[in-house]
Amino acid sequence: MKQILSVFILLFLFSPSRGQDLAHFADSIRVKNEIPELSYAAFTADSVLVKNVLGFRRSDVQNNETKANTDDYFHLGSNTKAITGFIAGYLVENKKISWATKFFTLFPEWKKDANPAFYEITLLDLLSHRAFIKPYNSGTEFQSLPKFTGTKDEQRKMFVKYLINNDALEKNNETYNYSNAGYSVATAMLEKASGKTWERLLDEVLSKKLHLNYKLGWPNRTDVNQPWGHWIENNKLTPLSPHTDYNLNLIEPAGDISMPISDYIKFVQLNLSGLRGKNNLLKSETYNYLHYGLKDYAIGWLNVNKPDKHSSEHAGSAGTFYCYTLINKDKNVAYIIMANSSTENALDGIFKLLEKLIKTVEKVK
Repeated sequence: MKQILSVFILLFLFSPSRGQDLAHFADSIRVKNEIPELSYAAFTADSVLVKNVLGFRRSDVQNNETKANTDDYFHLGSNTKAITGFIAGYLVENKKISWATKFFTLFPEWKKDANPAFYEITLLDLLSHRAFIKPYNSGTEFQSLPKFTGTKDEQRKMFVKYLINNDALEKNNETYNYSNAGYSVATAMLEKASGKTWERLLDEVLSKKLHLNYKLGWPNRTDVNQPWGHWIENNKLTPLSPHTDYNLNLIEPAGDISMPISDYIKFVQLNLSGLRGKNNLLKSETYNYLHYGLKDYAIGWLNVNKPDKHSSEHAGSAGTFYCYTLINKDKNVAYIIMANSSTENALDGIFKLLEKLIKTVEKVK
């Protein structure tokens, strides 16, 4: 009864007038901070409190045809990692692999040429950024790679072999060492254990099991009428053509999924519901492991895990979009903000909007 009353209070708080005030605030942020299209949401495990999409899909063409739509896709960037972790949890629960499975248990034929520093790395090490795989978090790192050919999954496999045959990061005292490439190595394990490509696993879990809409890559690569990402060129905010020579194929499982906000809300709600003790596609204990299984960064989620505070968050950007997600387990509320720009100015506006959302929602708690 108490939980039902809490949800009722939150829904009452977001009356049409309150939602309109928030929309005016968000749109003023959008205009002032040069964000062409902005979407945001606040929700509980089973109710959407507020959701909105504002602006235009590209900065240089602003008319009825390019006006923001609730079905618009936004690039999740590194928030894709939580989806990869989710799929790993799905395979672990189905006994296809375990968190403790070692890479070379699945690829023994690669061990003779590999760097000994990687002999003992596990699926958990890779997904929690504790395997000392080099990061590949910037474009310059990719420029030094050999040319990989074949399908996307074949190229990723060659990339993984290249990674484990070459230098590791130097050992250090950091809790974790963030690595996009580590997720490519982990995905090679998931593919080998399941007998399915990454693309097939996505289709099985996101589409068939969860009935979620998603795309791989920038939204405008498959539909030019979808949002265009933006960055600064010649000191001006510039929309990026779908034909721009820029791709994330080698690290796709680390950061290259796009979703409409409604579908992404559903995915995050599954996590929040699981953290609150309910089983769904995954067990509640698996969600708690994904979010809080390790200190600071577990599996696709940064975390604060203290007796009086349990929260998890992640930000994602490949330089052209930005996605931020925050889950407050204790208060049963989560927030999403997505934009098709990730400039310093845009981020300043995004976090001002986040502050306003949190103050509006959590003041009734």
